[in-house]
Amino acid sequence: MTKYESLNVYGEPLEICGTDPLTGFFRDGCCNTSQEDMGIHTVCVQLTDEFLQFSKLQGNDLTTPNPEFDFPGLKAGDRWCLCATRWLHAYKAGKAPKVYTRSTHFRTMEVVDIKILKEFALDVQ
Repeated sequence: MTKYESLNVYGEPLEICGTDPLTGFFRDGCCNTSQEDMGIHTVCVQLTDEFLQFSKLQGNDLTTPNPEFDFPGLKAGDRWCLCATRWLHAYKAGKAPKVYTRSTHFRTMEVVDIKILKEFALDVQ
């Protein structure tokens, strides 16, 4: 599996998104990605109850633990690498969580405009 270069949306080194729980497609704490990452798990967010409920209603329950996949279940306040398309879907529905842009992989911009990401940034550049 070949990773894309670990750069954020500003072209700077990608910062850690979250380690408790451990996030990322590679479960390395960063929103790194590769060609194998079909979901493009590249948007570092701070989860909210509103988003978690929205995601569950869309058929992606992120709150229920799934030990067989070493998934602890998530809660509001957790930092997590979301799929770029899921974040955009939540944005269009008015349910998008805030974003840590310095921890969001540059590949996100294939799906979401940087201006929109900056509007939701918790770590404004």
